[in-house]
Amino acid sequence: MYQAFFGLREMPFNITPNPDFLFRSPTHEEALQHLRYGIIEKKGFIVLTGEVGCGKTTLSRSILAELDDDTYDTALLLNTRLSETQLVKAILNELGIETKARSKSDLIDTLYQTLLERIAAGRQIVVIIDEAQNLPFEVLEQVRLLSNLEADDQKLMQIVLIGQPELDEKLQEQRLRQLRQRILVYYKLRPLSRDETARYIEHRLTLSGASGEPLLTPRAVRLIHKRSRGIPRLINNLCDKSFLAAFVREKERVGVRDVRRAHRELKEFLQA
Repeated sequence: MYQAFFGLREMPFNITPNPDFLFRSPTHEEALQHLRYGIIEKKGFIVLTGEVGCGKTTLSRSILAELDDDTYDTALLLNTRLSETQLVKAILNELGIETKARSKSDLIDTLYQTLLERIAAGRQIVVIIDEAQNLPFEVLEQVRLLSNLEADDQKLMQIVLIGQPELDEKLQEQRLRQLRQRILVYYKLRPLSRDETARYIEHRLTLSGASGEPLLTPRAVRLIHKRSRGIPRLINNLCDKSFLAAFVREKERVGVRDVRRAHRELKEFLQA
């Protein structure tokens, strides 16, 4: 609605996880380095956690886009409301394997043979499980057991668990100590600092076609950081509403007044 008014090619603050808009803050760059290291060095288990809206899903899309299709087969699981059997079947489906097997043991046998064949053909397999904090104990234990599938000299697949801070808490449970001991690469995303928030907003505006003229006052940016707590998804929501408020007032720059109005409209959401 405000896109043409501000001279933008596209809407800058959509909340869909678009890797093209990834802002490589120090914490996001470090997270990518950890993911790359764990996958390339075949570390087996990799865990990435962070608050809701910090960019975990966008990072997972980015790392998948980086992996060479000539070398890597990937499985991305977004639905974590799964049983143990459904988990194995979902991995097979993501790897493009059709099977008539129904029991968990038969599905695991099929997965094991598939992995052996692909490793022998020079392939590497990466399984990314998003929203992993929702996995019940039994399914997390099944994930651990799947990590035991290995050839003589390497793990047959790299498993990346991505989740909210609740995943950290869950992994600290005594009954998951065997899984915890297998995690060789771990990283926790941090919110953006005030300076990073300013650069994040500028980054998204530039990618959307901004001409270089500041579209927000410095005070407006500082208030957006304060109200969003540096969480990218909340920054996007506040900016989107703030730009709309400025458009309604026919102002060419977003000011504190616009951010305050946006915050009032989003207050309940921002405090969630």
